[in-house]
Amino acid sequence: MTRLTGTALRLTVFIGESDTWHHKPLFTEIVHRAHHAGLAGASVFRGIEGYGASSHVHTTRLLSLSEDMPVAIVIIDAAERIRAFLPQLDELVGEGLVILDDVEVIRYVGRNT
Repeated sequence: MTRLTGTALRLTVFIGESDTWHHKPLFTEIVHRAHHAGLAGASVFRGIEGYGASSHVHTTRLLSLSEDMPVAIVIIDAAERIRAFLPQLDELVGEGLVILDDVEVIRYVGRNT
């Protein structure tokens, strides 16, 4: 397991929930590749409303349920490790948005009781 404290790079990938890679959810493929690459951590967040390149608003409100909600995959690790992972996103992401942010990491670890 990677221990991460101090400065790092946050990679956030915005895609649609219905985006796929070889008949699997694209967000699943990205997380599995990040794990295989040994990156410190990755999480997927499902949006409740949003729009992207299509300018079509997707929402979870009852009267207009959408099957293509916005999804954000957040991955944090050392800058050089994140940058080394970017070519995989070039292969996977056909339409979406990728952003990079410098972050300060403070890792809290639970106590063994």
